[in-house]
Amino acid sequence: MGNGMMFFILAMFTVFFSCGAYMIAADYLSLPTFRASLAVLNVSKQEKRKKKNHEAMLLELSSKLFRFIRLDEYRKRKLAATLKSAGIRLSPETYLAKAWVKAGLVLLCIIPALIVFPILSLLILFLSVLVYFKESRSAEETMKKRREAIESELPRFVMTLEQELKTSRDVLRILETYRKNAGPTFKNELDITIADMKSGSFEAALSRFEVRIGSAMLSDVVRGLLSVLRGDDGRVYFQMLAHDFKLLEVQKLKLIAMKRPSKVRKYSFIMLGCFVIMYLAVMTVEIMKAISGLF
Repeated sequence: MGNGMMFFILAMFTVFFSCGAYMIAADYLSLPTFRASLAVLNVSKQEKRKKKNHEAMLLELSSKLFRFIRLDEYRKRKLAATLKSAGIRLSPETYLAKAWVKAGLVLLCIIPALIVFPILSLLILFLSVLVYFKESRSAEETMKKRREAIESELPRFVMTLEQELKTSRDVLRILETYRKNAGPTFKNELDITIADMKSGSFEAALSRFEVRIGSAMLSDVVRGLLSVLRGDDGRVYFQMLAHDFKLLEVQKLKLIAMKRPSKVRKYSFIMLGCFVIMYLAVMTVEIMKAISGLF
């Protein structure tokens, strides 16, 4: 009885310790979960076709609902600009109608819930509200991710500008040279800006680039490029800007490092719980042995 219990305790300790160690390693190495990997392997072949059918059904329902949505002129212009920048080819009314349709489809599940398990209807109602707010803000979230991707590359871009301006003041050539080594998001925006500069005014193209992204950091960069186009030297400006961006980059890295322990802490608590369970089990076995020896 005692040997069997000890074997069970050691087996459970091994299982929990291995799971905890794997979770910590997976978090540090950013490894995908087994469930996520399995889902990708199983769904990848049919994902495109299902997505097209799903999107077609949602757009069909949205096209019937969008005429009932009314937006004031300011909000309509702002949302239209956000959708254009995010690469979403929908009108503001259709975009919001799509969010209402998705939330409504979730809300339909409340009917069987009221029949089978009424308490669950409150959860479904709450879920439908979350779906609406998530979908109505999806364009802004897309823009936020693109802005963050571009801002993370701006320190290197500014350092390149500082070096290039020592030998050349051709802004268009500098942008064309940098785009070859730029990240995918920044490269796409540079392609648009370069094409815009070749077909029209350089200053207007850079201004539109600034408006599309809506980043304070990029506004500082564009301001410097505009000054170069107007005849200013620009090297000292970009040297100071590179220093400021470097400090901002260090601050962001510190914030990321500060968030890491909180993510790992939950796995540490799991391992601590395993150790506590192990010691309690051993103490329980020893106490039972001592009590059985008394009788």
